[in-house]
Amino acid sequence: MQFRQQALARLQSPEELDLPVRFARPQGWLVLSVTVVVIAAASVWAVTGSVASTVSAPAVLTHGEGSYVLQSPAAGQVTAVPAKEGERLPAGAPVLKVRTADGDTVVRTVAAGRVTALAVSIGQIISTGADVAAVEKVAHADDPLYATVYVPAENAASIPAGAPVDLTVQTVPAQRYGVLRGRVKAVDRTAQSARQIAAFLGDGQLGEQFTRTGRPVAVLVRLDASPTTKSGYRWSSQDGPPYALTSMTLATGSIRLADQRPVDWLLP
Repeated sequence: MQFRQQALARLQSPEELDLPVRFARPQGWLVLSVTVVVIAAASVWAVTGSVASTVSAPAVLTHGEGSYVLQSPAAGQVTAVPAKEGERLPAGAPVLKVRTADGDTVVRTVAAGRVTALAVSIGQIISTGADVAAVEKVAHADDPLYATVYVPAENAASIPAGAPVDLTVQTVPAQRYGVLRGRVKAVDRTAQSARQIAAFLGDGQLGEQFTRTGRPVAVLVRLDASPTTKSGYRWSSQDGPPYALTSMTLATGSIRLADQRPVDWLLP
């Protein structure tokens, strides 16, 4: 009953019309102002801003023309291997000698390059067409290195020419020397098979490794040169590693994709 009497008394009392009405406290105006500014800034960024994204994929350092696999033209026993791994040879240089039923056959390089792998030894019996060596096509010792990054095919259309690339090289401690810098030179729009990759790199295992999750697209990356570093290339650190880089070194490439608008506006 007491609460009921208080409610009736309040209803019968005149309204306080002479008191000013406070719409908001100063703190409320501050919060409202900040909210309006944030919404306005977000709206402007949604129209004019962009979102940068990257794609990471396996990579390998090579010279621009790639490699080739040297095969034996005849079956027989290997009697000599004058070539050595890491040696640069001119075109037509002898790599190994095979004794056949019709005499000795010399297997020679097809093009000038560096022998990256020898798959035979003296005394070994080989068949016709057997892979005996991998030769990287490089004519001069100062030919620059490139990086070939094998990215998923669905990302190829989003990679612009000149896009920046960061390469984490397996033989270089990234925490100490940083990442290798480069830019996209060309994008092969055709997805490559394991055999195509193996033919370019001269390594069948890498062909299988890079196609394990699907047929990728090859992205050729030009490494940024630097006259002040030991490697001759630019790194995220000032000096980079205190040694030179070699071809056929594995890496992981992070490529910046084309900027994306945060909001796609649908016009009627």
